[in-house]
Amino acid sequence: MSELLLTLSTATTMASVAVTRGETVLAECSIVPAATQSDILLPVIDRLLDDLAIPLENVDLFAVVHGPGAFTGLRVGVATIKGLAISTGKPVIGVSSLHALALQAPFFSGKIYSLLDARKGEVYAGGFIWEAGVLHLADKERVIDPARLLEEVESDAIFVGDGSVVYRTLIVRQLGSRAKFAPWPANTLRAGSAAMLALSKFRESGAILPAQLNPIYIRPSDAEINILKTVADSGIEG
Repeated sequence: MSELLLTLSTATTMASVAVTRGETVLAECSIVPAATQSDILLPVIDRLLDDLAIPLENVDLFAVVHGPGAFTGLRVGVATIKGLAISTGKPVIGVSSLHALALQAPFFSGKIYSLLDARKGEVYAGGFIWEAGVLHLADKERVIDPARLLEEVESDAIFVGDGSVVYRTLIVRQLGSRAKFAPWPANTLRAGSAAMLALSKFRESGAILPAQLNPIYIRPSDAEINILKTVADSGIEG
């Protein structure tokens, strides 16, 4: 029987939960909560599993979008999945938000750019391309000024993610007709898409233990930047 997965995405303001068996999405719920994501995740998970009459212990693999994205959201999602995995003794797997987003874009023979708004005039960006029916990372995932990223685009490309919405005017101004955009609904990261990526990754290289799962931020947090600045300033003064 195909693997039963429970997958979370909390990398953006949208909290999304999916239950899948193999390549089939059995249930999915996506919501921008009025309160915090941590307040609604467990109730949503309970409701979906209840409606499907699936005990939590029957889940074979727990998956989560581990980054990049909103720091607090990533921590909430990873902590929730680790807790569920530890309580049931099941393995976990983390997947990229940018890779999952690229899966939501229409098939395109050129490069697909996933963009998430990283604030501060930057985007989390990754370039992907289809090869032999598999979506591969073509450009490393990074945080970058969108104008600098667009200088690297040499041919037609499709853009997906909330970063492509925020910077659409800039993209069109710099690339003109070379810029293509995913349909509006594709810009919202869904747990069902992350689940398909997690399943593929699991079948290719297996899962990991909960203790090995950590958020992938790419960019240091403001707290880390302040600490480094304090250390550097102290060194100058000394």
